[in-house]
Amino acid sequence: MTEVCKVYEEHLDKILEAQAKLPGEERILEIADFFDALGNPTRLKILLALMEAGELCTCDLSAITKLSVSAISHQLRILKDRKIVAYRKDGKNVFYRLDDEHIREILRTAIEHLSEVK
Repeated sequence: MTEVCKVYEEHLDKILEAQAKLPGEERILEIADFFDALGNPTRLKILLALMEAGELCTCDLSAITKLSVSAISHQLRILKDRKIVAYRKDGKNVFYRLDDEHIREILRTAIEHLSEVK
């Protein structure tokens, strides 16, 4: 069971401070969508593969995940829409990479945190 207060008592100063510092509702939804995208095992495997390889084409990602190119494309669209991955075209191939160093750092931090948890 989760620990909770035994007596309900609000601390108005802390409530007001927290409320004043919260992002707006639209930004909160964007952040939730961002973490939702990371919460899918297939998308996470794609991101971890990109973190290790730097850049992979859709065929490479299909082989790594053992999913069809069509299924990979669907997952990549979600990641691209949330600005988690970026891509470049090279002839008939499309190569994906992590959008920026922030994404890499979020993944590293999660791995490090879970490595410490016992």
